[in-house]
Amino acid sequence: MRQCLAALALSLSLPLSAAQLHLEWGDHSVQWSSEQLLQHPQARDIDIDQDVAYKHPMRYRAIPVASLLQGVKPEDHLQAVALDGFAAEMPAGPLLQKGPAQAWLAVQDPAKPWPPLGKGKPSAGPFYLVWTNPQASGIRPEQWPFQIATIRSLAPVEQRFPALLPDPRLPANDPVRQGFALFQQNCLACHRLNGAGDAQFGPDLNLPHNPTEYFQPQYLRMYIRDPQRLRQWPQARMPGFAENVLNEQELDAVLAYLAHMAERKKH
Repeated sequence: MRQCLAALALSLSLPLSAAQLHLEWGDHSVQWSSEQLLQHPQARDIDIDQDVAYKHPMRYRAIPVASLLQGVKPEDHLQAVALDGFAAEMPAGPLLQKGPAQAWLAVQDPAKPWPPLGKGKPSAGPFYLVWTNPQASGIRPEQWPFQIATIRSLAPVEQRFPALLPDPRLPANDPVRQGFALFQQNCLACHRLNGAGDAQFGPDLNLPHNPTEYFQPQYLRMYIRDPQRLRQWPQARMPGFAENVLNEQELDAVLAYLAHMAERKKH
C-alpha cells in the first residue's frame, strides 16, 4: 500500500508529457510537439483580456497562427479538431491576418499546465486558438477552439455536406440562407444535421427530430441564450449565446434555418 501511494505521489509530481499538434493541407503534413512550439522563434508571451474559455484574463506562451500555416491561402477552408470531437470550421483568411484581430496558438507548457476549465474538467490545453483584439474583426466564440489536436484543410462545408443545404430555390436574401451561414459559424462545431458534419460533440439537430419540433418557440430561444436557465445540469456542455454573440435578428435567422430543415430530413 505504501509503495502504491509513493508511486502515485511520484506520478502526480511529474510534468505532463509533451503533446503533438498535427497540421494537414494538400500534400503538407507535419507534427509539432508542445516543446518544439514553446521554443519556436516567434513564440512570445501574450495577454488575453477577455478569454472565451476561462472567462477571465489569461497570459499564454503563444505563436502567431499565420507562422504555422505556410502554404495556406486566404481562400482556403480550415478545420480545427479538438480532443473531445469539437470541430471548428474556419476560413483561413482571418487566421493569416496580422490585424486588427490576430490569431495565436497558445501552447500549454507540460511543466506548467493551465488551470482546469471547471471542477472535474481538463484545461484548455494542449493547444488553444486565441485572439488579440477580437472585437475589431467580429471574431465569434466558436473561433476560439481549445484542446486542439489537428488543424487541417478541407473543402468548404457546402461541398462536403450537401445534406445541410437549404432549398436552392430560396431567394438569395432569404433569412434561411443567412441562418445557414450562422449555423456553420455557431453550431456545426458541436452538432451534425441530417447526419452531416464532422463534429462528435453534440447531438444531431434534425434526426430523429428537430428542436423546432419539440420546443415551444419561447423556450427554444431561452435554451439557446442560456441553457442552464431552462435545464440545470452540472454536466451540460452547451454554452449560451448572448446577444453580443448572436443578436436577435441573427437568432431569428438560425431558427428559420432549423425550421426549414425540419422539412428536409434526409435519413
